[in-house]
Amino acid sequence: MFLKTVLADGKAEQQVIREMKQRAAAARSDIEKTVAAVMADVQARGMEAVREYAEKFDGKAPYIVSQETIDAAYERCDPTVRTALERAAENIRDYHEQMLARTWEYERAPGEKLGQTVRGLTRVGLYVPGGTAAYPSSVLMNAVPAKVAGVEELIMVTPPTENMSDAVLTAAKIAGVDKVIAIGGTQAIAALTYGADWIPQVDKIVGPGNAYVAAAKKMAYGTVDIDMIAGPSEVLVIADYTANPTWVAADLLSQAEHDKLASAVLLTDSMAQAQAISAEMERQAKELPRWEIIRESVEGYGCAVVFEELKDACAMANVVAPEHLEVVTDNPRQWLPYLKNAGAIFLGQYAPEPLGDYMAGPCHVLPTSGTARFFSPLSTDTFLKKTSVIEYSRGALENLADDIIALAKCEKLDAHANSVAVRFGK
Repeated sequence: MFLKTVLADGKAEQQVIREMKQRAAAARSDIEKTVAAVMADVQARGMEAVREYAEKFDGKAPYIVSQETIDAAYERCDPTVRTALERAAENIRDYHEQMLARTWEYERAPGEKLGQTVRGLTRVGLYVPGGTAAYPSSVLMNAVPAKVAGVEELIMVTPPTENMSDAVLTAAKIAGVDKVIAIGGTQAIAALTYGADWIPQVDKIVGPGNAYVAAAKKMAYGTVDIDMIAGPSEVLVIADYTANPTWVAADLLSQAEHDKLASAVLLTDSMAQAQAISAEMERQAKELPRWEIIRESVEGYGCAVVFEELKDACAMANVVAPEHLEVVTDNPRQWLPYLKNAGAIFLGQYAPEPLGDYMAGPCHVLPTSGTARFFSPLSTDTFLKKTSVIEYSRGALENLADDIIALAKCEKLDAHANSVAVRFGK
């Protein structure tokens, strides 16, 4: 069979999970030493170092992409693509406006006012790959939530390729990116992390990149915030006898085509379905331009696991905690309460994973490699910071004074106790 198939027996499915975790480890290259040297050099020498690395790796010094260049790219962009990007941006904006956290305040008791201010970050850097990995949809998925959150300045960095993608620059214009700088690689992350002359330090860095960019973002964390460390893409499909094999096969292949480390896994309660979907995957894959990548992906990390009950498939899905989880069953909503860990859940025959990648509105920047157990998708929350607000009257503080003093003295922090005591002559 094209898609390796195993019967769940308590051990076979655990082996599938182990292989997926090893896949994530295999994706980590031994590049930290090189990246660390670049980061340290940029921190020490600023723009001089940035310019040297940019000329070495990008082929030219960094520069600001003019508004005229962006406007011209927008006009040149295929009208069909431009219309799709505008519609996608509208859907992303609409979805994220619904979930936007806001400043709030309440009075718990007379004289006790408590609350929280919610503000967008001041400055955010968005990394956008260049060349064959130029994805305008990722520009929208990162930039639109940032602007909805109220980020004051959104700076996009992207490699200065010979012909910078019209679609990427069009997406930047549609999303409201404030500045586009032509610079790529580790040097771009380093410049945004520490600041370098006219490239300002940002508060947070988001966006996908190669292994060098991922390592640089990891090292930047702590000096600035980052979104997440992304691993190889993955999809898990739970399907029963009602699922259309042709459609499920197409959905699995849509992830396998990303790269040879991508993982496409089917969980089902029907051996007949597993066999039919495997046959369809092979038939469709051979007709696709990225056949060789798909073949390596499926051979290395594709699998079908057949369970006696779908409830057990849900349990495995929670352990895997996949980036994308499709539920293609007779009544997909009945399984939703059982599914605890996933970046995004797609319910039913007409919610394929690419719907989420491009057009539905929820962000396609999702936790991978099992991190959906504790990470959430990128959203407006990614670009917000929250500050507690506390206001007490004299009477309200006096009512708590003895408790505060008792706890401070318990911790041997006498100055803390005195800070309250002096107000009331205690």
